Amino acid sequence: MDTKHLLNNLVTAVIVIDADLKLCYANAAAEQLLGVGIHRLTEHFLADNFRLIGVSNELLTESIKENQGLTVNTASLITFDNQHHTVDITLSPLEQEQGLALLELRQVDQQLRIHQQLTLDAQQQAAQYLVRNLAHEIKNPLGGLRGAAQLLSRELHDPQLNEFTDLIIEQADRLRNLVDRLLGPQKPTKHSLHNIHEVIQKVLKLVSMALPENIDLEQDYDPSIPDIQMDPEQLQQAILNIVQNAVQALECDGGNILIKTRTQHQVTIGTERHKLVLALSIIDNGPGVKPELLDTLFYPMVTGRDNGSGLGLSISHNFARLHGGRIDCQSTSAGTEFTILLPIENNN
Repeated sequence: MDTKHLLNNLVTAVIVIDADLKLCYANAAAEQLLGVGIHRLTEHFLADNFRLIGVSNELLTESIKENQGLTVNTASLITFDNQHHTVDITLSPLEQEQGLALLELRQVDQQLRIHQQLTLDAQQQAAQYLVRNLAHEIKNPLGGLRGAAQLLSRELHDPQLNEFTDLIIEQADRLRNLVDRLLGPQKPTKHSLHNIHEVIQKVLKLVSMALPENIDLEQDYDPSIPDIQMDPEQLQQAILNIVQNAVQALECDGGNILIKTRTQHQVTIGTERHKLVLALSIIDNGPGVKPELLDTLFYPMVTGRDNGSGLGLSISHNFARLHGGRIDCQSTSAGTEFTILLPIENNN
């Protein structure tokens, strides 16, 4: 039986290195993970085949020389094409081959993403339940407050005093609108076939009307993406909320916002695996999301802006969920990327 053929059928990246961290062998999964061909891999040292890996060269070298195994869980891996992965790293010295070791890189991005999504969904649903109950409690006395202000306004004949009742009515209406948004739809609406790019173009038309001159909007569409089942108004609002956040992040120093559409294969959303999904990315080169907000970014009432309501991303996440999808966020000091993932198989 051909050992190399067996190794090339593994989904785990397998690499053989020596004590100088020179590659002697790499299987097909290693080529795919690192995005580097087999000839380049084996002609260079380990560290020359990626930007970053979450284990030091010194530790790997010492483990090989001392013939000791090594395991590092959930380490970061950044490839030359700037793909970020999370991997479990296992180093196993080869007993029959002194000075050589087997290095296994097993991707755990999918498992972590599923766990994070299930945790996020559970926590967000709990937060939404709490906020919705609070909104119901606010709405009833709010109507009475507004009605009382209207009655009082009719009895007052001093315009200066009427200014105060008008202020009460105005602020009550503003609060009612906020409550109505908190009590937004929680169940799927009627869906029909629509083109996602038409929805995006409507969003960009709205945004362009008040777009600062120092911000550029760019589009990179995959025209082969088929029409999908959707509520176009909900998805328009979901996309608009994210694009507006990007505009607000860039309005001081300026920058670029890229709207990109692609398809992805074999993607797990929640606990369901989909053969084909739409990946709609909204990418800006702004200052990024504050690290302390990343884990709660989609919760109601969470915002990084002094004048923000904290509802935009929560509403977008909920609309994506109502379409059987999800929203991912990656953010660094160099920019932020939101990706809306929506199933598109079995729509036609």
